[in-house]
Amino acid sequence: MSTNPRPSSSTWATARPRASGRRTGYVAAIVVNVVLFLLINAWPTWRALPFLTEATLELIPLVDLSLLAGVVVNVFNLVLDLTWVKAVGEVITSVIALIMLARFWAVFPFAFPEPGFDWALLTRVVLGVAMAGCIISVIVQVVVLVRLGARSRPGRPEQAPD
Repeated sequence: MSTNPRPSSSTWATARPRASGRRTGYVAAIVVNVVLFLLINAWPTWRALPFLTEATLELIPLVDLSLLAGVVVNVFNLVLDLTWVKAVGEVITSVIALIMLARFWAVFPFAFPEPGFDWALLTRVVLGVAMAGCIISVIVQVVVLVRLGARSRPGRPEQAPD
């Protein structure tokens, strides 16, 4: 048995951040989502952005759903702080974000007046990369859930670390 108090390098690669750090992250995510919700819906609203067209109105409910889902998931994470809850929440928010981004792609509520640079192309690239990120997130979190399920034993519930 080693007397070294530090975990091996393989342990460092898989260790979760401390509970206090995770909880700080959950609170920060809740605050950001609430602030964005208020900026989009209350003041100054989405109309303050000159490159958004009236077609944006069609997408606001999906944006709101995405932000509110993020708040709910992070409240659950803050209260429970369980790996499987976090993974399920990530799947839910990533699927909602993917649907929202796909609608942004289809509706494309952007109007870029500057002819010198192809902002529309850049916007499509960013939307595509974001959609790919959502798909990867869902795959990773499903793998996390499968691994957690394979590791768990009947009658032995997961405990919150730290």
